[in-house]
Amino acid sequence: MIKFEERYFMNRPNICALTLKSLEQWLVNREIKPYRATQIYKWLYKYDAQNFDSMTDLSIALRQQLTENFCILSPTVAKVQTSVDGSKKYAFCLHDGNFVESVLIPEKNHYTLCISSQVGCAQGCQFCLTSKQGFIRNLGHDEIVAQVQLVLRDIHQNQSMPLTNIVFMGMGEPLANYDNVKAAIDILISSKYGKQFSTRKITLSTCGIIPKIIQFSQELPILLAISLNATDNKTRNLLMPINRKYPIEELLNFCKDYPLRSGRMLTIEYVLIKNINDGINNASRLCQLLRGTRSKINLIPYNPHDQSDFERPSSTTIEVFQKTLINNNYTVMIRQSKGSDISAACGQLLYG
Repeated sequence: MIKFEERYFMNRPNICALTLKSLEQWLVNREIKPYRATQIYKWLYKYDAQNFDSMTDLSIALRQQLTENFCILSPTVAKVQTSVDGSKKYAFCLHDGNFVESVLIPEKNHYTLCISSQVGCAQGCQFCLTSKQGFIRNLGHDEIVAQVQLVLRDIHQNQSMPLTNIVFMGMGEPLANYDNVKAAIDILISSKYGKQFSTRKITLSTCGIIPKIIQFSQELPILLAISLNATDNKTRNLLMPINRKYPIEELLNFCKDYPLRSGRMLTIEYVLIKNINDGINNASRLCQLLRGTRSKINLIPYNPHDQSDFERPSSTTIEVFQKTLINNNYTVMIRQSKGSDISAACGQLLYG
């Protein structure tokens, strides 16, 4: 049974779901100055206002009008799990009853938050638990930003380290939900009305949708990570069906010409899977493929889950793979995924 308060909210649209432009148009249609939209956005996102009465630089009449026409609604925190390593996984319940997950990762003196862009995923990557459950829907820009807002509330309540880094590496393919992801990033980086995150501290990971990467390079100033995970088309076809549309050669040729800003590099992500892509021959081919690309490499040892027969390579195999790349003058990090005991590691997120 739906509670009265929930039903009441459902009778009014959620103002957070409006883009800045559509909010401006709503105001203009009522002969209200469009700059008020930026003021409202500042209250919603910079100051995290949870009611219209707190928006004190708006007139009482405008606040009343907003109250009569809109609600301020965000996902709810359905569950929080804490790993033995200190990572926290948040399950958020959306207005339609679907769920997404985010992971807060403690670093030395700050937090990194891994956020989702879709409920489920349509890409079908064989190593990822999210993709095994299929695609449900895109998240709205407000639902993406809300993951950050709700985690920030938790951090502030506990007086913890600052949240400085955000990675779009949770559930879903961000570039398949481009417009909403772009709108969310605009809010996250805005100093005028948003969260003021540094563009150098936000990274988007993609499986390689080339037309959208081109658009991304022209419109968004944040960092880009390419999920590669293989050195030949046969293996990548097996692991990542997107490769049949955008094969390795086409993807990496584009990466060589990617318009990087000064001092920045592409991140190449490579999930190491036992007896699939972890041999020294794969490491040698990866060196050849990336020649001429301004990139650093993140090696991600596979995180097992019960819907896959893939296995994690041995520590020796991982170290040999890394050493081969380092000997060829690549910057290489082994990313030790945190939160595996609560199914919060890379590739382990669920939507229900």
